[in-house]
Amino acid sequence: QDEVTLFERDMKEFWTEFKSVYGTEQINETFAVRDSCKEAIEALSEKWSKKLKEGDLMIDKIQEYKNEILQQSKCISEKEEQLAEIKSKLSQEEEQQKKLTDSIQELKEELAKKMEIISSKDKAAKEKVERLCKSKVLFEERLGLEIRRIHNEQLQFIFRHIDHKDPDKPYMFTLSINEQGDYEVTSCTPPLDCIAEFQLKVRETNNFSAFVANIRKAFTALSYK
Repeated sequence: QDEVTLFERDMKEFWTEFKSVYGTEQINETFAVRDSCKEAIEALSEKWSKKLKEGDLMIDKIQEYKNEILQQSKCISEKEEQLAEIKSKLSQEEEQQKKLTDSIQELKEELAKKMEIISSKDKAAKEKVERLCKSKVLFEERLGLEIRRIHNEQLQFIFRHIDHKDPDKPYMFTLSINEQGDYEVTSCTPPLDCIAEFQLKVRETNNFSAFVANIRKAFTALSYK
């Protein structure tokens, strides 16, 4: 307690001496300067606090813009990949279309060649049929043969006067021109075992008169069995 009392006394003496040295007016000025500085510091602190908040908002905005730019860049990258894929597909389709066009052209050329060959074969077949028809009178007179043109440009050869027991009995075979332009026997009544041999021979020699004559001989031989 004594020390506290002594301290308070010392403080009063210090304050009395301080006032006597500096004066009340200077003390008041010091307080005014202090208050002014305090207000200035508070105003400056408030100003910088506001600036800091604005800076934070600006940083947030910049970050938002950066995120948006990254998102747009990602979207652009995806679009570029899609565009590259579409270009690749278009290139492949163009190549396939070119191959298809070339293939169609080749098929057209091949078809034209085949049509030309078929036309040539048809012409040759018709010429052969016409020659056979022109020989009709000769065959009928010399071999007792009747020739009929039936369906699908086939010729039917009918022999009579072969069987001495039944002169009107028909012996016949049907002849056509196949796709290769060769003579081909499609039917034979009554059947002859040697017909394939005769057919092969007429293809080799192109001697049609001998072919017809050989078949008639074969029918004649068959009638005596």
